[in-house]
Amino acid sequence: MTMGIDRYRRTSSGNGPGFFVNRSRSIKDGFTRSCQIACLGAAILGCATERASAQAAANMSAAEICLAANSSLSLGARLPRTADHLKSGEPLKIVAIGSSSTVGLWELRPAATFPEVMRREIERLQSNARISVVNSGRVGDTIPDNIARFERDVFAFTPDLILWQLGTNDIAWGGHVDDQLKSRVVQAVHALKASGADVVLIDLQYTPMVLASAYYSKMQALITEVAQQERIGLFSRFALMRKSIDAGLAPDALVSWDRLHNSSEGYDCIGRALARTILASTH
Repeated sequence: MTMGIDRYRRTSSGNGPGFFVNRSRSIKDGFTRSCQIACLGAAILGCATERASAQAAANMSAAEICLAANSSLSLGARLPRTADHLKSGEPLKIVAIGSSSTVGLWELRPAATFPEVMRREIERLQSNARISVVNSGRVGDTIPDNIARFERDVFAFTPDLILWQLGTNDIAWGGHVDDQLKSRVVQAVHALKASGADVVLIDLQYTPMVLASAYYSKMQALITEVAQQERIGLFSRFALMRKSIDAGLAPDALVSWDRLHNSSEGYDCIGRALARTILASTH
């Protein structure tokens, strides 16, 4: 029996334990080198992808970065009358009432105001849309000032969709927010809804002068609560601008020199984002 074992050892010595150990090491070394090459390739590809992404971001305008950061923005309510007009191809009349933000203060061209940017974007995205926009903004208006103009500057045009930008001048120049003001906004919304039009509220802008007010958070809460209570749309400029900054946009990219109004890029992003949320609320 011992001779048999010795014979096996002698005849198998070329493929003995040392052979398998050496071959195992060879395979392991080859696998390690393959992994290193693969990792190096992945690292190079990753760096190239990061550089391409960074280059693409560098080539984007502030408005485009703003839009990308706010792709999930929603009005939070459906716009049935607007939907019917867009679906049928009937003319859709939109009235925007508000203050200097609606006027487009510091913009030299009416086409650069957010209501006009919105109109063009809706028509671009929905080829059969036929839209007219009445800009009833007025510099310096407060909430009571807006309400006092409803008959002349809103209802007289028999709109299908009403955009009400409100609240900024009520707090940016030292004003305050109370229950009486909220009651007035609720009553005003009732009047807008009674006209048969869809209604969208547009809240404060996220700018230094607004944030300097001790009442900006109360005004934001008031506008949000009324929109939810009345089941109407809310387009949040405040959220849009803050998300853009969180996405890496410079804090002053969407703000004009006066630290209150929007820059050209800001008006452009707001108008285009508003158009997209309106269309999303019609489906």
